[in-house]
Amino acid sequence: MRKFNVTGLCVPNKHYMVDVGEKLFHIMNLIEDEQYFTINRARQYGKTTTIFLLEKAFASNPDYVCISISFEGVGAAMFESDENFCQHFLLLASRYLNMEGHDFANDWLSEEVNNFTQLGEHVSKMCSGKRLVLMIDEVDSTCKNSVFLRFLAMLRNLYLQRPRGKVNTFHSVLLAGVHDIKNIKLKLITAGLHTLQHREGEYNSPWNIAADFEVEMYFNPQEISTMLAAYETDHKTGMDITAVSEEIFRFTSGYPFWVSRICKCIDEELQPKVWTISTVHDAIRLVTSKKNTLIDDLAKNLENNEDIYNMMFSMLITGEPVQFSIMNPDIERCHMYGYISSNKLGYAMISNKIYEMLLTDYFASKEKNSGLLERMVCSGLYNEVVANCKFNMALCLSRFAEHYRDIFTERDRPFLEREGRLIFLSFLKPLLNGRGFFHIESENTDMRRMDIVVDYMYEQFIIELKLWRGEKAQASAYEQLLDYMNRKRMNKGYLLTFDFRKEANREPKAEWVTIKGKEIFEVII
Repeated sequence: MRKFNVTGLCVPNKHYMVDVGEKLFHIMNLIEDEQYFTINRARQYGKTTTIFLLEKAFASNPDYVCISISFEGVGAAMFESDENFCQHFLLLASRYLNMEGHDFANDWLSEEVNNFTQLGEHVSKMCSGKRLVLMIDEVDSTCKNSVFLRFLAMLRNLYLQRPRGKVNTFHSVLLAGVHDIKNIKLKLITAGLHTLQHREGEYNSPWNIAADFEVEMYFNPQEISTMLAAYETDHKTGMDITAVSEEIFRFTSGYPFWVSRICKCIDEELQPKVWTISTVHDAIRLVTSKKNTLIDDLAKNLENNEDIYNMMFSMLITGEPVQFSIMNPDIERCHMYGYISSNKLGYAMISNKIYEMLLTDYFASKEKNSGLLERMVCSGLYNEVVANCKFNMALCLSRFAEHYRDIFTERDRPFLEREGRLIFLSFLKPLLNGRGFFHIESENTDMRRMDIVVDYMYEQFIIELKLWRGEKAQASAYEQLLDYMNRKRMNKGYLLTFDFRKEANREPKAEWVTIKGKEIFEVII
């Protein structure tokens, strides 16, 4: 019986997989057009599986011969010298061709190849009369080795000479990894790992011949539904495939690991195996509470890079706009790791709701007053707000207003403007107590407002957090919240406003108001 897989290679007869036929079609078009290119995507984004599926496609196509190798686990010795690299490369190529049953596999071995000039001549000889496609996975392990820079330069030289009819070379070359190989030279120079030779420029990358890779590697809802349809054929659960696919996409934005991890959780960890929007939420709550490599990497990047921490905090918590510029090294790094993307206005936003949840939870746990707020909840507040498995959001906001007035109103205004919304999130977090979760709608977040969606058991709440900007701005807050409620098809909403005016009445306002037939619980503190 097939299973959902989140580790390593996905195999069609063993694992439930998304139909990526259209993606493979576009990649094959690049290969047929003799393009050299790189698939650089975040970790666990399906790169290795894509290469495996391409291998299968080539195996049934007599017009092509494929050499597919990986630099993972080859050891440091391969990169100690040009000679070592050349010999290791030829050995890897020969082994793969032997496994595929090609009678010319051993011809690739040659003890006379000791440098890249000789390797280029050997490659030209071996490619004569053949459409050879070279695919190399896990090239990230080479990014700190200048010997790999010279290998790329050899491929580039052959590529440029090919149109003149001077040499033969690989029909197409595909490199796969997290990092963009196009700027590898500049990175090596910056790290002190490469010294410019006479008349060698910093920016003439040996991989500047590569075509832009614009194939979308994320899974759209229709693609997710192909995987669920296969599961439904085997298990007959009666799920609404379209609804479940769209809900998984809504939280993951199609990030392959998170899509498969949610499905695996519903199939193997939740009982009974019911596939609904509610069980998708149950799975999300569970998978975001357990460590994995992506969560570990996110935490390490936040802990070890203050600039990334501050940028993410500004984007998500304070709502300060961050221009999406790939020339900014922090933007480039976060985009490369799959944490952020660009919105329609050209500003950076968190790439999916899973990361919104993880980041929000992380920042809330780091809030200086989180321990104090948790002690408040433990003192009996939880039993007030949660009764009979129902969450009373109006009471939650009212109680927060009371505690906020008692504890935080004496703090300075700049601190409260920056931290006030985070204080509320830190207050909310222990009340959900593992039975619910919240996320910030980062695309709607700015310095004036923040939209929060809370899921608790089978209920959902929409909260808008806002800074007081005057009566006119407050009136527009109702319109913004109503518009969002309409899009979410909700009849009740919640508005929490922080008023930092010195002359403001310190008694919090908390009341239900009815606007355009919808109810809004408004709290001003």
